[in-house]
Amino acid sequence: MEPPAAACGLLSVAGAEVRAGRREPCVLSLGRRSGSYGIVIHSQEKENSDPDYIPINSRFKCVQEAEETLLIDIATNSCKVRIQGDETAERLFEIPDEERCLGFLSEVQSIQEAHLKAASLPEPKDSASWHQVEKNPSGLTQASSSGALGFEDDFNTLSLEEKRSTQNHQTGSHREPPPPPVPPNKQCHREREGTARDQPKVTNTMRKMFLPSTQSGQREGLIKHLLVKREKSYVNLHNFRFFVGTWNVNGQSPDSSLEPWLVCDMEPPDFYCIGFQELDLSTEAFFYFDSAKEQEWLAAVEKSLHPQAKYKKVQMVRLVGMMLLIFAKKDQLSNIREIMTESVGTGIVGKMGNKGGVAVRFVFHNTTFCIVNSHLAAHVEDFERRNQDYKDICARMSFVPPDDSLPQLNIMKHDVVIWLGDLNYRLFLLDANEVKHLISKNELQKLLTYDQLNIQRTQKQAFADFIEGEIKFIPTYKYDSKTDRWDSSGKCRVPAWCDRILWRGGNINQLRYCSHMDLKTSDHKPVSALFCIGVKVVDEQRYRKLFEDIVRLMDRMENDFLPSLELSRREFEFENVKFRQLQKQKFQITNNGQVTCHFSFIPKLNDSHYCKPWLRAEPCEGYLEPYESMDISLDVYVSKDSVTLLNSGEDKIEDILVLHLDRGKDYFLTISGTYLPSCFGTSLEALCRMRRPIREVPVTKLIDLGEDSFLEKEKSLLQIGSLDGEEAGETPMSLPKEIWLLVDHLFKHACQQEDLFQTPGMQEELEQIIDCLDTSIPETIPGSNHSVAEALLIFLEALPEPVICYELYQRCLDWSHSSRLCRQVIFQLPRSHRSVFRYLMSFLRELLKYSEDNNISVAMIATLFSSLLLRPPPNLMARQTPQDRQRAINFLYSFLLARDEE
Repeated sequence: MEPPAAACGLLSVAGAEVRAGRREPCVLSLGRRSGSYGIVIHSQEKENSDPDYIPINSRFKCVQEAEETLLIDIATNSCKVRIQGDETAERLFEIPDEERCLGFLSEVQSIQEAHLKAASLPEPKDSASWHQVEKNPSGLTQASSSGALGFEDDFNTLSLEEKRSTQNHQTGSHREPPPPPVPPNKQCHREREGTARDQPKVTNTMRKMFLPSTQSGQREGLIKHLLVKREKSYVNLHNFRFFVGTWNVNGQSPDSSLEPWLVCDMEPPDFYCIGFQELDLSTEAFFYFDSAKEQEWLAAVEKSLHPQAKYKKVQMVRLVGMMLLIFAKKDQLSNIREIMTESVGTGIVGKMGNKGGVAVRFVFHNTTFCIVNSHLAAHVEDFERRNQDYKDICARMSFVPPDDSLPQLNIMKHDVVIWLGDLNYRLFLLDANEVKHLISKNELQKLLTYDQLNIQRTQKQAFADFIEGEIKFIPTYKYDSKTDRWDSSGKCRVPAWCDRILWRGGNINQLRYCSHMDLKTSDHKPVSALFCIGVKVVDEQRYRKLFEDIVRLMDRMENDFLPSLELSRREFEFENVKFRQLQKQKFQITNNGQVTCHFSFIPKLNDSHYCKPWLRAEPCEGYLEPYESMDISLDVYVSKDSVTLLNSGEDKIEDILVLHLDRGKDYFLTISGTYLPSCFGTSLEALCRMRRPIREVPVTKLIDLGEDSFLEKEKSLLQIGSLDGEEAGETPMSLPKEIWLLVDHLFKHACQQEDLFQTPGMQEELEQIIDCLDTSIPETIPGSNHSVAEALLIFLEALPEPVICYELYQRCLDWSHSSRLCRQVIFQLPRSHRSVFRYLMSFLRELLKYSEDNNISVAMIATLFSSLLLRPPPNLMARQTPQDRQRAINFLYSFLLARDEE
């Protein structure tokens, strides 16, 4: 391997590669292999191994980290360099000799410029590449790897500064515009002859954007923003037909053809969006295990699609009994891309997925779609819980692209949203006979004035921004299975329109909305709607012209103006922050400059995220036109992941946010506040030493208790006697008073409560319960039995160390086959952990005696509580297998099925 002639005197530089916080000494040098130049990396820790070689070609990136990324002016002579090759991930190097480093980088740049001049432009992809779709349908689930403007230096390869600028970005309702078509000079000869006259000239500015640059990502983002703003000038609306169907199948298997439901129109639809609920009602299915019913209903659907067209499954997603299927005509597959799925369980503590939602999002041509299938809380009186389920799904449903540098997307950030499912809203009429009488007289409009969903939408409590077509069909719930007869069971359910289809977005026309009485498999009837949706299709020539106009405009503006922002306030104080209680404050930013600007919150030096885990800015990134203003919300929410450090005083409600303006300056926002400690997220050992409510304990005492409890646990695990402090002070309680209060309340009031530990509590009641336990020792716990039950689960989930300590996790799995060995493990627990475990097992065994009333089974309790009491250590969480989960469940089985322990 020989060095390039131009590199004499600067053949190499010594430095260190930074990996996972470690610095590995190495030497970077220029070398030549097979006639091409490249960078050779010699690791001094691996002297006997072959050096790494990264060729310098059109896809090679070598970027010095910009000085503006440093928020503090520190005198330093070193520099950081990020290098990425054709087939290698980005690597970070620190070079202590800045002068030598800059000389080395200059040589590298000269070599690359010579290579690029010889190659003219990067090799184009095929003519369909700007749609970013593979022809093979199996690749539909993969997001495209090419940049949003079609250039090789996509967002994967941006410098640190640009990555910071795009971190956690929440996009608007429009998708990123497609990249420009490939340059004509690389097309085949025949294609070039026919189109050369129509192709605009590729400008120098466009050519520069192919080259590595710390500014290219910022320019690319601004160009995309401006293209989205002017989207109407280069898209045409083409109409496509979407069939949308929903059916709660009540755990049944298909027993007839689905054609009466799926083929009720003469013209075949372009898309099918089909949602099922209660696909599987088995206890095991409630905890995310596989279900044979999935394949049964998938096969039934595939056999019953419209016979006059050929369809291919685009995507499927299932959570317990909720399944969503998307099919498209085969000739439309090449226009579908960026497909992602997500699911949210709204069951108790989010552990049970019997209620919640599943969704598929995708881009079709230039229109973004999000299809949501949900099953909300049951029972006539629980309309507020249904509202809460809807809000939870909207807040927690977030689509994460495969590329970490790309922003997450929520449901509402799409052009078209279609929401279907068993929404479970009932009628505010409790007399079944009166309802049936009105149905028999076809007075449906009068009945619909009592419909809970219509009322909640009018009051803007749920689905406020959605539209629903006129309902002209009779209620779809509840029937005797296999019949058209209303429910004749002892409960005699009041008929209701539980199964609904709603939408939001523009260019949507509903052609039909109906039920299908011919299908009698379930106690619900299926519902369908047919939509004609105007989809944005890009006109390539108009797009290309606008792209060039924007690039020329940016050239002029960037030379004349710098961006600037005005902030309405920069200091924020949050008083009395509490566990699981959201606080918000807003401020306004205004673009008082002459050019479009891009802002983003960026991490401070040595931080990986722009804020602490209890804080969030929404939006955290965006664009502003000149003189345009935007409200930004700062949200403080203490979850189980951040509560322990705040309780102990190791963290405080204090932070500084850095609002970065591309090509402009940084603005600093000061966050401060007071936090009220909670028993939730405090260790069992510390709580056992608190005879008063935690809010009455001084902070300094809390810190001492935390240190003492750690020592106590360590000594207990090592079979060492009690702490010396216990002899001088009060003996700790055997278990925390908070657990005793919650369990005692459930034992006295909830043993026969229907669906206990299966129905979530109400948010307001949970806040009251947490406040009550933090501030007092109450005689009675406020709220419903379901809220108290969920509060117990939240308490166990928030423990910094689970009831069965992390150190004993693997031993519990290994010994789960033997009840005798399982009991031996419990004897090895620290005293407070052992007492809590035995107390909970005694309570759960008592609950199981009333299983006919409360619908609790051993399988359900073992599955739910094993995920809370026997959690894997954080470093093993991602590696936990289904077999590990089953062994954890088996461990609890041996205690739940045993007699009360002596």
